[in-house]
Amino acid sequence: MLEILLLTLQVASLATVGVLVPSVVLGYALARFEFPGKRLISAVVGLPLVLPPTAVGFLLLRLLAVDGPLGRHTLGLDLGILLTWKAAVLAAAVMSLPLVVRTVRVTFESIDPQLEHMARTLGYGPVETFLRIVLPLSVRGLVAATILGFTRAVGEFGATVTIAGNIPGRTQTLASAIFSAQQVGDHRTAHLLMIVALLLGLVAIWVAESLGPGTALGNSQQARSRRTES
Repeated sequence: MLEILLLTLQVASLATVGVLVPSVVLGYALARFEFPGKRLISAVVGLPLVLPPTAVGFLLLRLLAVDGPLGRHTLGLDLGILLTWKAAVLAAAVMSLPLVVRTVRVTFESIDPQLEHMARTLGYGPVETFLRIVLPLSVRGLVAATILGFTRAVGEFGATVTIAGNIPGRTQTLASAIFSAQQVGDHRTAHLLMIVALLLGLVAIWVAESLGPGTALGNSQQARSRRTES
């Protein structure tokens, strides 16, 4: 059970770290800019929310298959992803990406664009404005997005079992372990794993609730101090 939990936390953590930076870039671009294909990009990013997880897993499987766009015959090398923990990370990242992007986008949209315009008139460049004004004001939302992505990755099953399988000690995560225990009638193990999943969820929610108000207060104070200095 400890092995399953550690592997699940490893997969979820790597998946969350992997999608965070792309999600911030995509979320900011979708929140602040108008460009050709914006709606199409938004729709493609959100596809894992509406497709069955097994369908997402099948698409990933076809991409990584021997004759697929990312397969050995096409690239001339084997990426060695299928049926490994790396496949579980990939599946969890793809499934959590739309939730993280949407949360980040809403966070950036809630920040008054006038603050960025004021910073630009004071001589800040685009990157400096983003790093010194936008990011500090969006910490609360980014924390929420990170926790949401992590918990989604922890609970991922359909896409993961399709491309990573359910191999004990190698690719078996918490969700697939609960499924396996239930399938063989091992209700005791299934109940214990379910309790672990519930505790992880409760801890994640508690962390989000405890960090939120404090972070928001810090953001408000920072914003007031910046306006005063300006």
